[in-house]
Amino acid sequence: MDGHETETCNDDNNKKNNNSYYDRAKEVKDFDDSKIGVKGLVDSGITAIPRFFHHPPETAAVAGAGAADASISIPTIDLSGDPGAVSAEIRSAAQTLGFFQIINHGVPSGLQSDLISAIKSFNDLPAGAKSEFYTRDFAASGGVSFATNFDLLRSKAASWRDTIQIRTSAVEWGRVPGEVRREVEEWDGMMVGVGRRVMGAMGLGECGCLEGRLVAGHYYPWCPEADRTVGIASHTDPAVLTVLLQDGVGGLQVKHGDGWVDVVPLPGALVINVGDILQILSNDEYKSVEHRVLANRFREPRISIAIFFNPGDREALCGPLPEFITPEKPALYRQFKFSEFLRRFVTKELDGKTLINYFRL
Repeated sequence: MDGHETETCNDDNNKKNNNSYYDRAKEVKDFDDSKIGVKGLVDSGITAIPRFFHHPPETAAVAGAGAADASISIPTIDLSGDPGAVSAEIRSAAQTLGFFQIINHGVPSGLQSDLISAIKSFNDLPAGAKSEFYTRDFAASGGVSFATNFDLLRSKAASWRDTIQIRTSAVEWGRVPGEVRREVEEWDGMMVGVGRRVMGAMGLGECGCLEGRLVAGHYYPWCPEADRTVGIASHTDPAVLTVLLQDGVGGLQVKHGDGWVDVVPLPGALVINVGDILQILSNDEYKSVEHRVLANRFREPRISIAIFFNPGDREALCGPLPEFITPEKPALYRQFKFSEFLRRFVTKELDGKTLINYFRL
């Protein structure tokens, strides 16, 4: 080995011994290839989270501080009330905060608790048993995937959660893990009725936006450094409508002005929020707002299950519906295929509300 080779080798060793040397891409790939998820990291006994989960101080520190405005609350709407009054409440909430909770919706409490238990049971499986479902090739997996952050490989900072996703409107049910199969299938059927009722109240009952459905079961284990990361980064949903079941741990927050509002868990309630596509369809009548989940600082895992509603035909045209266009308020968005929206979504990280603006006129 000549002097130049020796110098180069010493430089490489110095870099590796220097705390400033950090091969993020390799660390992310090694973690993803392990297929153990964040729960696997917790089970291994870690006391510090890997560096690629670190969020910038302005994001992580604010997240750890909790809600900025406790004077504002997410409205709770009782669906058993007068239909006209209920519709007015739903429209008002969708026009302002973009989020609301519903009670007396007809979904059995037993099914809610069974679904939460099923998602927990799946995540409690040994890492080897879950690894067969761990994939980022959702199209080739029969509509079922398990992974840490769908955008892990392109995000600037990872979030502290694992997720099992099931495209319930087109899944091969035999490929769904047995721990969750019955509960998710039953949940999917019940949610169609809930979605139809909410969409009808907002004047979009016949827009054909309930056929494409995706269930995402999120698992947020305890995080040993909750102030350095988040459960889900601030984002809006790339969907028409989202219905969410959350357990009692809490952590979901909605952006309002310059602050954040807690979506306080309410036993038996379902959380509803407007998605990007619904904001476009309604020509900005209804608001898709940013929301996030704080990293879980409790020993008990947080579990939530979202179902995202979208058009079943991916080549269908999307744009403001005629009933939301007036001479005073012309169309604010161009027409586009839903497949174009999805392509753009899967090539960006889950971050903010930049996608919807791409389609503005």
